[in-house]
Amino acid sequence: MPSRTSRRDFLAAGVSAGLFSPLASATPAIGLLNPQSAAAPSDSAVKLSYKTLGHTGLRVTSVGFGCMITSDPSVIARAADLGINYFDTARSYQHGNNERMVGAALGAKRKQIALSTKTHAPDKAGMMQHLDQSLRELNTDYIDIWYLHGRSDPADIHDDHIEAQQLAKQQGKVRFIGVSTHSGQPQLIPWMIQKKVFDVVLAAYNFTMDPAMDQAVEAAAKAGLGVVAMKVMAGGSRSHKPGDPISGRLAQPGAMLSALKWAVKNPNVATTVPSITDMDQLDENLKAMEHAYSSADASILSAHLERIRPLYCRMCGVCQGACRQGLPVADVLRCLTYADGYGQFALGRERYLELAQAPAIRCADCAGCTVACPHGVHVASRMARAQELFA
Repeated sequence: MPSRTSRRDFLAAGVSAGLFSPLASATPAIGLLNPQSAAAPSDSAVKLSYKTLGHTGLRVTSVGFGCMITSDPSVIARAADLGINYFDTARSYQHGNNERMVGAALGAKRKQIALSTKTHAPDKAGMMQHLDQSLRELNTDYIDIWYLHGRSDPADIHDDHIEAQQLAKQQGKVRFIGVSTHSGQPQLIPWMIQKKVFDVVLAAYNFTMDPAMDQAVEAAAKAGLGVVAMKVMAGGSRSHKPGDPISGRLAQPGAMLSALKWAVKNPNVATTVPSITDMDQLDENLKAMEHAYSSADASILSAHLERIRPLYCRMCGVCQGACRQGLPVADVLRCLTYADGYGQFALGRERYLELAQAPAIRCADCAGCTVACPHGVHVASRMARAQELFA
């Protein structure tokens, strides 16, 4: 079994190799990633851009790596070799196997990257157990950022959740703490700013969202809360074959790169975590750091938005409570996105079956749908498709 990268080794290596510089305001003994001192990417043609992740001081590539649906470790290893230095996983991804694969793929590169994972455990004891499992699977003794996974509202975060995160920091197992949220509503971010205990927010953020989300992201950045953007592709589609009836409707040539460039251009977004499953996607995503968002990209996204309007949920929350049968419409649509957009049927079905009421409900039993999406999603037909696929 390979030796684990300890926090002590990490610190010593940082001092001896000159890869880190001291943090002025917080955790001064730990230090920062310093891309100028790190080993140069193996491919000199790759152009990287960096931003600072809030008051953490971490200098991260503006395009990171979302590992959720990655099954090929060589893609992760190559991304690290090329200089991407932010990788995101979670305890629940691929039933825990994703963390194990990510840890093995990063190997000796661990000391040169920022690594984040998440816990969905409901209480303090469960969170601490999850953390120890994550450390073992990732083959490391510290996590750079540890998120509470998938919270939508301040009511979803309890005192013992924060206590667990603070304890993990005190124990040296975690450097920084945060919350991930799929919601397109920005109410969680102002609450996080006010609490003044969090370092990073991992938020759904893409070109389809309400301007209120831009304002929340700007406020977070001004308050020193690091912002990491996920769901930047607004549902994806590029992993499907052109002849597929769903992805064929979604696919707009160049839309995925344009969507990523749209998120990267925001100076308040430190990094992004698009899902990457193969070398072609990796190569395409790297271009977002080299080529600036342009009027041509804006035209592509405008056309793309019209294609996905009937299908893609922006997680705005307007439909909450509108279904007479109690369907969590936005959650069901997110499950459908995993299958139709990412090509991950098993993941979509797994998340669907986790929804308390959804598997038992049939839209065919209703005389008519009571949910009207203000953004044009064909809710009734999408619910019917989800029930056809998953139930």
